Amino acid sequence: MASYETQGFKLDDSGRRVVVDPVTRIEGHLRCEVNVDSNNVIRNAVSTGTMWRGLEVILRGRDPRDAWAFVERICGVCTGCHALTSVRAVEDALGIRIPKNAHLIREMMAKTLQVHDHAVHFYHLHALDWVDVVSALKADPKQTSELQHLVSPAHPLSSPGYFRDIQNRLKKFVESGQLGPFMNGYWGSKAYVLPPEANLMAVAHYLEALDLQKEWVKIHTIFGGKNPHPNYLVGGVPCAINLDGDGAVGAPITMERLNFVKARIDEILEFNNNVYIPDVLAIGTIYKQAGWLYGGGLAALNVADYGTYEKVAYDESTQQLPGGVILDGNWDEIHPIDPRDPEQVQEFVAHSWYKYADETKGLHPWDGVTEPHYEPGPKTRGSRTHIEQIDEGAKYSWIKAPRWRGHAVEVGPLSRYILSYAHALKGHRYCQRVKEQVEYSARMINRDVPRALGLPETQYGAKQLLPTTIGRTLARALESQYCAEMLRDDWHELVDNIRNGDTATANVEKWDPSTWPKEAKGVGTVAAPRGMLGHWIKIRDGKIENYQCVVPTTWNGSPRDHKGQIGAFEASLMNTPMVNPEQPVEILRTLHSFDPCLACATHVMSPDGQELACVTVR
Repeated sequence: MASYETQGFKLDDSGRRVVVDPVTRIEGHLRCEVNVDSNNVIRNAVSTGTMWRGLEVILRGRDPRDAWAFVERICGVCTGCHALTSVRAVEDALGIRIPKNAHLIREMMAKTLQVHDHAVHFYHLHALDWVDVVSALKADPKQTSELQHLVSPAHPLSSPGYFRDIQNRLKKFVESGQLGPFMNGYWGSKAYVLPPEANLMAVAHYLEALDLQKEWVKIHTIFGGKNPHPNYLVGGVPCAINLDGDGAVGAPITMERLNFVKARIDEILEFNNNVYIPDVLAIGTIYKQAGWLYGGGLAALNVADYGTYEKVAYDESTQQLPGGVILDGNWDEIHPIDPRDPEQVQEFVAHSWYKYADETKGLHPWDGVTEPHYEPGPKTRGSRTHIEQIDEGAKYSWIKAPRWRGHAVEVGPLSRYILSYAHALKGHRYCQRVKEQVEYSARMINRDVPRALGLPETQYGAKQLLPTTIGRTLARALESQYCAEMLRDDWHELVDNIRNGDTATANVEKWDPSTWPKEAKGVGTVAAPRGMLGHWIKIRDGKIENYQCVVPTTWNGSPRDHKGQIGAFEASLMNTPMVNPEQPVEILRTLHSFDPCLACATHVMSPDGQELACVTVR
């Protein structure tokens, strides 16, 4: 590839090549290769999507009202967000407006997904990139209790006996040799900087979150019938309301069930305030003090989001996290974003295993073409079924390269928070809570947590703290906290609306296809846990003619484009020093901060619906 500069990053593949495959804890389909120089600093990064899905081809010719049930199966983790995006796309195409109750229930389901996904991400998919589990065996339970009182005095589970019990459980677990989720860790690596007591506290909270998260998703079972893959409905939601009923027969939404939902919301609020936020602030402070402010990548330059959490349905001016695009790190200018504009959202395939007639041009999803074309680059090492080294100068990923007006951008909670903070600085009325959260976090990381832990105070502003791996992890915690607060508000608004006599949950005026136009197209967007999500649909003669999804990991995990621009995953790794390339904790820490979901990101679509490949798994 040789050396070249793009987006301010100088890429150089002349150093030692390090391969991490698989990267993800949630599903093993992301491969990463980096080149490190003689000082073990990453000077080149290559992110490769190694799987593909086929749901879009399955949708061709089907009833648009059924699309949500298919696309929801793209992923079982961000469960529900694809279904919600799908029904919004169909409703947009057909001009359907949903009742207020349906809007509030959908918002509550979406925010429940956020708080659940963010907690699971941090504690069960990402925390072990910061926390040395085995080190926790050396902790003093009394000192751990004291640490707990310093970082979160309101948390009731904080006695020395409690932490001693956790430590004994962990000791038996380790001695058994059956480490389960703690297997294959680089325990003892010098890349870990937390003291043993902080590690023990984090392991305890790992277990607490494991118990609580299964309770929170019951909100989905109340409103959507089940989890994962709760039910949705074009035109509204499929649950009826009867506050006087008992839920045994008839309407599933009763006052008893709504009170159950309120109790779960209260649990979420308490966990966020007493555990999740304090943990991220304490861990982030200790790593920041150790000088670990890496992983910003594109977050320091280009970020994007469609905007989300409307207080009033169909009214973008009421978005509590408004969208837009920031380019070149200029927070003073927020560009408007429109997923309908064919000049804004485009997908490129110059370095993806697909074919376009002209690969110097991108295609808007309404005109999307997904023709698979696997061809290893001339410098690819290994075989077709066992690649040893990718040739990033050629095609090297099953992920396409989405671009906003030709720019590579980062998406996700960090992007949403950077945009909302920038909106708040301009006086946006719905963004002041975000401003409060960010400035509180900066105060805690710079002054209050260091004081409590006996560390020196520092001074870093939002523009320094947020565009980092620490900031990306913090943004998810802050969004979880904010979503829980909005959940509480939505619950009260829903109950008040029902008590005022409104029990409508669906608009079925355009349910019959005979009322539809011969041709229609629409787009739906959602703030998925990993970033901005869009579905585009074309309908002809009552059936799906074309369906395309551009998901967060497609944006973040994209390969290079025809201009050589790198995606967010690749950019985030640049210039990161590694303690030991044989134990690539730093690579995992930064990539896991995005929470990669390759099942969502990669796809295949045949124009004629024919079989494209047959894979036999032995």
